[in-house]
Amino acid sequence: MNDNDTFIDAAQQLVDAGRFIDSKGWVPATSGNFSARLPDGNIAITVSGKHKGRLQLDDIMLIDADANSLDGKNPSAETVLHTSLYKRFPNIQSILHPHLLNATLVSRIFKSEIVLEDYELLKALAGITTHESRVVVPIFANDQNIPRLAEQVEQYFDKHADCYAYIIAGHGLYTWGTSVQEALRHLEALDFLFDCELRLHGVKN
Repeated sequence: MNDNDTFIDAAQQLVDAGRFIDSKGWVPATSGNFSARLPDGNIAITVSGKHKGRLQLDDIMLIDADANSLDGKNPSAETVLHTSLYKRFPNIQSILHPHLLNATLVSRIFKSEIVLEDYELLKALAGITTHESRVVVPIFANDQNIPRLAEQVEQYFDKHADCYAYIIAGHGLYTWGTSVQEALRHLEALDFLFDCELRLHGVKN
């Protein structure tokens, strides 16, 4: 498979992911952004301002590892949040950023982090083999200065490398995986677990 075929394959996976995520109501309006790392280190990522449930292949662009456009298209202002994760974690191959209702509510209730413990569905997260596990999802204050926000996330990872996702308060969730499919699995599991916690705290009926 040549570089162009590899890009098209990754782009199609992101288009398909966008349709699934939109079917769940997780990317209202033109919110969210998705990416996949290619074997050469470049990154396929959604362009800015497109509805993620109606993506076409032309709505996926190519950037380098430093978030520079390689095809003249405009990526999201949040692209550096993707590239910083790829640089830190070599095993990450895909990052999904939807605007989950449950993640938004969680950020209003739990403030600095949400702890998920003793759920069977934790086993949907890569590397977890028992419900007797504890997963912490940090919550960062929203910031229009994306490089500054990225630095705060980096500082957290300096001390907590075993992380599956993070929430930007009042904004949305970032999660990732070794493939688009694994990132989707993490996303679906986390949404369910956030829903459980919100119901336990009396936020939802």
